[in-house]
Amino acid sequence: MPATSVTLIGNLTDDPELRFTPSGLPVAAFTVACNERYRDDAGQSVEGPVSFFRVNAWRDLAEHVAGSLAKGTRVIVVGTMRQRSYQTDPRSPDDSGKRTVWEVRATEVGAALTYATVTITRARRDTVPPASDNSPADSNADSDEPPF
Repeated sequence: MPATSVTLIGNLTDDPELRFTPSGLPVAAFTVACNERYRDDAGQSVEGPVSFFRVNAWRDLAEHVAGSLAKGTRVIVVGTMRQRSYQTDPRSPDDSGKRTVWEVRATEVGAALTYATVTITRARRDTVPPASDNSPADSNADSDEPPF
């Protein structure tokens, strides 16, 4: 089944959280808040509803995101939507505890330059480039789940 590609433009709600899988793969998690802006009939700018998207970045991208971005940074994220299920303690007798969330696996993250400027510093590559989808190369060796 083809992946669902998405592009998000919004602000980070907090600093990216960098962690490592048991085998040492870096993964950064962060949330992007996106809201709609439009002009009403009177020509006034109106803020629409806000949507929050959880994003995971892997390998070099994870380290670059964690080292470059902070809460409030306006970003452009390109990636794929993925569904993930997990189990929690039930909250009530009718609650099974099973949860399903949609997350974005980032393939590219950049600063949005409409309201900011950046200075690009090229990262040094001492290792083999990561797989093109920024996911763990061997799903048997490393969990496809972020360690959060």
